[in-house]
Amino acid sequence: MEDWRQHPVNLGFSAEAKVEVLRTMVRIRRLEQTALLYYSAGKMGGWLILSVGQESIAATARSLIGPADHTISGPRGMGHAIAAGMEMRAGMAELFGKLGGCSKGKGGAFSFYAPKHRHWGCHAIAATHTPLAAGFAFALKQRGEQGCALCFLGDGSVNQGVYHESLNLAGLFGLPVVYVIENNGYAMGTSVSRSSRFKECLARRAETYDIAWDKTGDGDLYELRARLGVAMERAKKECRPTVIEIPTYRYYGFSVADANHKKYRSPEEVEWMKANRDPLRRWKETLMEEGLIDEATFAEMNEAAKAEAKAAVGYAENSPPPGVNDIVQDVYWESDHGTEASKIGRHFFGE
Repeated sequence: MEDWRQHPVNLGFSAEAKVEVLRTMVRIRRLEQTALLYYSAGKMGGWLILSVGQESIAATARSLIGPADHTISGPRGMGHAIAAGMEMRAGMAELFGKLGGCSKGKGGAFSFYAPKHRHWGCHAIAATHTPLAAGFAFALKQRGEQGCALCFLGDGSVNQGVYHESLNLAGLFGLPVVYVIENNGYAMGTSVSRSSRFKECLARRAETYDIAWDKTGDGDLYELRARLGVAMERAKKECRPTVIEIPTYRYYGFSVADANHKKYRSPEEVEWMKANRDPLRRWKETLMEEGLIDEATFAEMNEAAKAEAKAAVGYAENSPPPGVNDIVQDVYWESDHGTEASKIGRHFFGE
């Protein structure tokens, strides 16, 4: 059995960075569980799609991100935005529909953008962001920047035509993009066994486009880092794309409005997964075995994340909502900045 701790990607994985990965996972979970509490209390509307149970992927990937790399995600993407560096309060205010939100309260959970951290948001419709990732990769290659685009998508996206079009172009043009399939097994409520004819490995379809592929789990973060790191290096140094599949598990439904999530999978299955495969707990135990943290350290980390989430709620509640005039802001660059183009024709049509 390979010792992934000794993989070249992990030789420079410092103690501080390892603890930071755990802290990121805890912060994602506390933000999302707090959001669920206030959503249930009627404080926010719209969609709320949680990644509780899948946090290790976002946190581990972020530990590998370099200054020229970009990330983008599908609908289950709040955790990726937090991992990228978005402040909790900006995310919570967005969920509350307030001006203090990351998209000024006008987009909700599907507008978790953090441009200064090179994270280009959550995208509501399955696979619609996959060509955008190819576009980021194309721009990197054209500019001669040694970076890559990481595109996170779910198993429900792999049967969409636009995803396959993106793979074809990525393979054809040699784009530095890594498509990361977070396979939680159920997409929007249909298991992979019922939705995909080719079930053995969703990533293996990349062979059709002469693209490298891999598959790994979300529990051993040393292995996950190593395999992601290899794919990212391939993108940066060889301008070759990769598709990597990561089997994972979500504890809640597709969204909080998923009334059937205890029908297409049993409650016993969910509880078994929580008890036996929780990646946050497994990484915590790994760090404790290595002597990097103890129970007191973890408890302090957990309480700090809870306090941060509570403060984010306070910020969201005190932030004003968008006004009527805000609806025409952040639509056209020309209109927002009064350019010459904004004086030509009509950009908005009202009564």
